[in-house]
Amino acid sequence: MTRLAKGATIRRDAGLYGYERALARQGLRPVAGVDEAGRGACAGPLVASAVVLERPIPGLADSKLLTEKRREACFDLIMAKAVDVSVVIIPAAECDRMGLQHANIAALRRALARLTVRPGYVLTDGFPVDGLGVPGLAVWKGDRVAASIAAASVVAKVTRDRLMVRLHEDFPAYDFATHKGYSTPVHQAALRQHGPCHEHRKTYVNVKAAMENVHEL
Repeated sequence: MTRLAKGATIRRDAGLYGYERALARQGLRPVAGVDEAGRGACAGPLVASAVVLERPIPGLADSKLLTEKRREACFDLIMAKAVDVSVVIIPAAECDRMGLQHANIAALRRALARLTVRPGYVLTDGFPVDGLGVPGLAVWKGDRVAASIAAASVVAKVTRDRLMVRLHEDFPAYDFATHKGYSTPVHQAALRQHGPCHEHRKTYVNVKAAMENVHEL
């Protein structure tokens, strides 16, 4: 990953689109933002998205700061107005096989590679991702300060939430539609009672403990 070009310093009051505007002034456009959803979940897939924005999205913010209704509305606007959007889904079993960090980086790389429009610069959330083929920057809390990352976070989150609702239909005992595979007390209780299903990440400590408990019974 690289640093921003000289003269592309971002002011604290630059707003959500400050990075994209500064990079455009340096001729580093279009800018792609990449982010993932489901990293902390113990069940369900990891979902990554890459988004290229050229126009503002009304109401856009970090997906975690939006209500479900607002996220859905932003998702629709992004899909309608973004220059390009891609999504990559890494199943739970592949997360186990690769290891979460490797799966995370692979998902972000794949999402960028699937863009039809080749970006001139890439912004990632939190940590650098090597091997992207274009210059880029890791932005601390990027989904809160860079529009393209925020858009990617919304697309990844909404896509994954919809997948978890569908998985709830197949595995209603775990209530995936409510907690989306994260380790809530309700989910933990279901794991203890029923043991894990094939959508659980078997390398996670709480899932391993549930498997051992089932074997003991």
